[in-house]
Order: sequence, then structure tokens, then C-alpha cells
Amino acid sequence: MSVIGACMVPHPPIILPEIGRGEEKKIRETADSYMEAARLVRRLAPDTLIIASPHTVMYADYFSIGGGSEGKGSFSRFRAGQVKISASYDRDFVRALSDLADKEGFPAGVTEYPDPALDHGVMIPLYFIRKEYTDFRIVRVGLSGLSLTDHYRLGQMIRRVSDSLGRRVFFVGSGDLSHKLLKEGPYGLAPEGPVYDERIMDVMGRAAFGELFAFDETFCDKAAECGHRSFVMMAGALDRTAVKTRRLSHQGTFGVGYGVCLYETAGEDPERNFLDQWEEKERERRAAVRDREDPLVRLARLSVETYTRTGRPLSLREAEKALDLPEDLLTTRAGAFVSLHKEGKLRGCIGTIAPCRDCLAREIIENGISACSRDHRFHQVEEKELPLLEYSVDVLGEPEDIDSPSQLDVKRYGVIVSCGRKRGLLLPDLEGVDTVEDQVEIAARKGGISFEYDRNIRLQRFEVVRHT
Repeated sequence: MSVIGACMVPHPPIILPEIGRGEEKKIRETADSYMEAARLVRRLAPDTLIIASPHTVMYADYFSIGGGSEGKGSFSRFRAGQVKISASYDRDFVRALSDLADKEGFPAGVTEYPDPALDHGVMIPLYFIRKEYTDFRIVRVGLSGLSLTDHYRLGQMIRRVSDSLGRRVFFVGSGDLSHKLLKEGPYGLAPEGPVYDERIMDVMGRAAFGELFAFDETFCDKAAECGHRSFVMMAGALDRTAVKTRRLSHQGTFGVGYGVCLYETAGEDPERNFLDQWEEKERERRAAVRDREDPLVRLARLSVETYTRTGRPLSLREAEKALDLPEDLLTTRAGAFVSLHKEGKLRGCIGTIAPCRDCLAREIIENGISACSRDHRFHQVEEKELPLLEYSVDVLGEPEDIDSPSQLDVKRYGVIVSCGRKRGLLLPDLEGVDTVEDQVEIAARKGGISFEYDRNIRLQRFEVVRHT
């Protein structure tokens, strides 16, 4: 067993006496738990520490792996520049992991311009671990904006590399929990904050890693956590592995959650194949969703799948032959948006405010093609992604002028913000858009419109019929 243990730990700079200057005593329980983690590392005596940190270089669609021979850093930004940390990288491990990712077409590797300075998400675990054990090298891994399942897959790859190299590896999942636990805390209080902390500590305390995938992205964002992806990657490194688990502590003294759990491997356990189990459930769920899709969504799906597989647009004749299209799709005209989601995250969304084609069916066909291939926020959908996509189609009603945002309802109405030729639109009832103020601000930003500098701004609202 090459991955011999792991820990879930926080990284609050205030926990260091040189920074806390007495305040660290308020989280003594967390510091004591950290030392227990350090003693576990000493007892297991790993060759390599893998440290996943949310403060290492982070890209939307790529995992950065620290390159070079050594990383150095200090706590100067926390007014403790005298505290310096350095660590040698396991260059053979980094090379092997990058090569494996390249071979499998997985988006991870050493970037051309890696940040040479160690971040505090890496340094704080090293600060404590080195009090007990120093005979190791590290691999520093950043998180990404990719899915939770991709973070788990990278953890699986880390395990495969540790097996192939015969390394004794200890995985450090560095991450704080919610930053919104207390009204008087530095980030305030959000209802989701305490709920997230209670839930994540329950999951990690039971090592029930399959439940990590069920945390909704919007919920995590509102809770303002920073460690969830670190924990998922750690879980991937422990895939199909039995673990002895110890939940040590959880504190939220300063309004930010600090949790510590330890894991010691205890042999193979094929039933702890959490990603396989999750993907099987997702396949069953998507199949059920697909069976319930209405005709407009089926048309959008057929358009996307045809274009992605063949590179040519679906013809209306082909659509009529393959699907039982309702008559009104062929006789009415309307603006429509086609939205694609993958693993709970937006994968493309393009539409028309007013009708541009001779019937709604053609509108959906063309906007489906645009959503999968012309949304500048995303690369073109690949054929391997098609089974993972979920669709919705919004058919827009006629826009009407309004005098103020008070005439909007974020759940009922979409909004169009215009200024001259600039125009931004946002659909109603979008996940994560909870207030009219947010809705209007996002629509204006999409149109490049500034309420501070632009004049004669026009607001319109419209209703939609959403098809799923």
C-alpha cells in the first residue's frame, strides 16, 4: 500500500504564535490536533507528502503541479517575515504524474510559469509536521474550477503514480471550512455556513467520501468554503482503500471553520470505489431525466449531438423524421435560449432575444449548435461529453419596458439592460442569482454597461417558459 495515510487540516495563519501573538490560544484545540497529525506522519514515515492547497496557482480548467527542485516561502504578508519555510520537491513523482496526465489527456501538469513561492495552504501544514518529522519531499498540487469528479480522478492518478514508483505517500488535504460562521467574523454570517461545517465534518469524520460529490456547487459557494476540492482529491488518493479514521476537532472561533480528521490506510477495500458508485447513480439519474424530456429539449439534444458528431447542422426534415415535433414548433416564432449543464455546472448557453428564424424549431436547432460550439466561455463540446450533458430550453415572451428594478421578480422575470447598441440579458430563476440587484448587475456586466458611467440605460423584463 503506497498511500499510507492522509489528513484533512486547515491553514489559518493566526494559529502560528509568531502571527497570532496570543490569539492562537483561542484555537488551541486545532493546534493540538495538528500536532496529532504530525505525530501520525512521524509514525508512518512517508517518503513523499502530497499537499493539495486552494491557495496554490489555480486555473479554471487545469491542475497546476509545482515544478522545479525546491519551493520556498515566508509569512511576510502576515507580518511574520522571519518565519520561513522551504521544501524539496519530489521531482520524479512530479514528472511521473505529469507524464501520466499527458498520456491520458487529463488537464494537469507543471505550468510554464509556476508560482515559485510556497503559499500558506502548504506552509502551515509543513510548519507543524516538521516539528515531528522532516525526512520527506513534497508534491504541491493546486485545485481547479473543474468538477469534483475531476479532482477525485487526479487523486486516483496520484495513487497510481505512488504505486508505480513504490513511494510511501501521505496526502495532506489543506483547506478551511466555511468562512461565514459568525456575524461578527471577518466574512459575516451566511445560513449555509454552519450547515456546511456540520455536514462536512460528519462526512469526513465517517470517511464517507462518496457523499462529497453530493455537495451542490452553489451551496458551497454561499458557505464560502475553500477546502472541499482538496478533500475530494484526497479521497481519490484513498480510492478502494480501507481507512482507520479519527475525527479530532472542529472550531469556528473566528468565524471560519477549522476541521481536523486523520486517516490511516488499512488494506484494500474494493467497495470503497466511490467515483464508480457516483457515476453509476448519475447515469441512472440522467437516463431518468432523458426519459422525461419534453419535445423542445429532445430537439435541442438532437441538434447538439448531430453537430458534435458530424460537424454539420441538423436539418428540419431530419428532426421531423426522428422526433414527433408538436405543430406549434413549426408554426410559431419566438426567441429561445438553449442551456447545457455538465455535472451540475453550466457548459454552454446561447439564445436569441427575438426570433431570427422562420419557426421555433429552427431557432432551437441553431441555438443548440451555438451553445455547444460558440459560447466563448467554454471550449467546444466533445463527443465524449455528450452522455453527461443535461439540457433546458427557455422560450422568451415579448420584452416590456419597465421604469425601475422594483418591477422585477428574479424568479419570474428575465431582464434586459440596454444602452445604445450595448445590451445584456439574464434569464430568470437561475441558480445562485437570488436578488434583483444581482440579476440586473450581471445583465449589465454582460452587456458592458456601467450604471456609474453610462446614461439613458433602458430596462426591460420578459417572462419565459422553461422546458426541461
